[in-house]
Amino acid sequence: MRAHLLDIISRAQLSALFQPIVDMRSGDIVAYEGLIRGPSDSPLHAPMNLFKVARANGLTVQVEHLCRKVVLERFAELQLPGKLFLNVSPECLLQREARHGETLEHIHRIGINPERVIIELTENQPTYDYDLMREAVLHYRQMGFQIAIDDLGEGFSSLRLWSELRPEYVKIDMHFIQGINHDPVKLQFVRSIQEIAEKSNTLVIAEGIETQAELLVLRDVGVAFGQGYHLGRPHPAPARAAPAEVVKALARNGVAVYPQRGAENNAVSVYKLLNEVAAVPSYMSNNEVYEIFVREPKLMIIPVVDDELPLGLINRFDMIEHFARPYQRELYGKKSCKQFMDRNPLIADKDTSLQDLSFRMVQAAAHHLFNGFIITEHGRYLGMGTGHDLMREITQMQINAARYANPLTQLPGNVPIDEHIDRLLASGTRFWVCYFDLDHFKPFNDVYGYRRGDDVIQLTGKILAGHCDGDRDFVGHIGGDDFMVLFQSEDWEARCQAVLAEFEQNVQDFYSIDDRERGGYISEDRQGRKVFYSLMSLSIGAIRVEPRQYYTHHQIATAAAESKKQAKKIHGNSLFIDRRQAAATPAAG
Repeated sequence: MRAHLLDIISRAQLSALFQPIVDMRSGDIVAYEGLIRGPSDSPLHAPMNLFKVARANGLTVQVEHLCRKVVLERFAELQLPGKLFLNVSPECLLQREARHGETLEHIHRIGINPERVIIELTENQPTYDYDLMREAVLHYRQMGFQIAIDDLGEGFSSLRLWSELRPEYVKIDMHFIQGINHDPVKLQFVRSIQEIAEKSNTLVIAEGIETQAELLVLRDVGVAFGQGYHLGRPHPAPARAAPAEVVKALARNGVAVYPQRGAENNAVSVYKLLNEVAAVPSYMSNNEVYEIFVREPKLMIIPVVDDELPLGLINRFDMIEHFARPYQRELYGKKSCKQFMDRNPLIADKDTSLQDLSFRMVQAAAHHLFNGFIITEHGRYLGMGTGHDLMREITQMQINAARYANPLTQLPGNVPIDEHIDRLLASGTRFWVCYFDLDHFKPFNDVYGYRRGDDVIQLTGKILAGHCDGDRDFVGHIGGDDFMVLFQSEDWEARCQAVLAEFEQNVQDFYSIDDRERGGYISEDRQGRKVFYSLMSLSIGAIRVEPRQYYTHHQIATAAAESKKQAKKIHGNSLFIDRRQAAATPAAG
């Protein structure tokens, strides 16, 4: 391989490819990254193999110099517009001969202005000498070059490099870009990087964009530039304009639908509920434990622990009750406290989720709710948690989760709905708000039970999601049997009619055969009177939002609720469209 590599170097058998970098606002190609390939029939064709063999044989500097020369000459020959991102490893940047202007001389010789060249630091191994790196980067800047850091989030020390070198550009590794429209964690990572970049006067380039949905999410986050197969593949003679569909998508008003976090209750562990409660050893007598309870009136539970291993719990009232009986104190006072100990306490490792422990608590005997639970780390006693604290935390989590994601349908709740409306309003785009509400849901719940009612709500959520464009239409669950869809799809009305048709067909499966044949059922109203209720139907109140027509999500919520009220006046499955620009006319489905 060494001989083969030396032959490649001596005969300059490398070829250049260029991949476009696109401005996310205008859709213009503003730069190209220069890439390299070995001979097509060679095992060193792929750059990874080429540099692996170069490193193994101490030829990295020679190979990099040749790569730079080939890329620069081809870039000049093609007369490509914009800037050139030139890959340089930190180790080669620090080479003495490299820092004495060899690249600059070559650039001047072929007629490229150094201000058009960006040195892209590509990290293949750890970089430790940051003082030397800063010195080298300063030297390159003085020659007119700008600096970019490649693969942010993937390299050994890319965040440290960013802090030390203050580059003009950072490229986010493709791992965080691909699937960003479905992954709230990736979205949060990119938003955080973008926020840091804005404060440090750095421009962000997102690498590896492969779909329009990814592109539009990144545009909305504020990322300046994009690169990836969706925008243009590496090519020996690349296009000078981005694909028409990319330019059109970037120019279009509207917003991307951000991925939402579900009700992630499992993220919180019982460690949050830890109370450090002093334990007693099993050899301590019942009299001594009793005295502890007497001295500390608020102490309800004492754990029994030997050699850091929990054995059980002593309940204050159990002990007092035993000692209140005739002769019990005389019989058992000097004996081991294990006598009155609950030998089967609830024990949870500190990393157990609150959700899992709550489930165990519900399944266990009732006294555990009062006794609480022991918290351990690798089996060793850490402290205690109370049933009251557990229930309070679970309740609070459910309240918070319902604001962000409905626990039943996992659809976004009120906070994300409002945030998405605000983004739509800020974008100045036209969109449609549809408020969905189930008719006769409460009497159905009373007759068939809440579990069947939950099934209907889940079905409704699935039908809505199934008829919406996940990249353009936002489906939210306000709560109970109320849903909201924020449409950017122009064919929103046809989608609503399809929802009504599917709901009407599927909801019948939740009724008995007799009720289906009758078209309804008898139930009591709130005054206790027997009333005949029709089968459940779905009402949709729709409003169209034009730019600058509304200014807050509160105004839109009020208008949508009024439209929904009108829809519910129509018998059966219905769509009411509030045509405030013209006359208000219902459209029954």
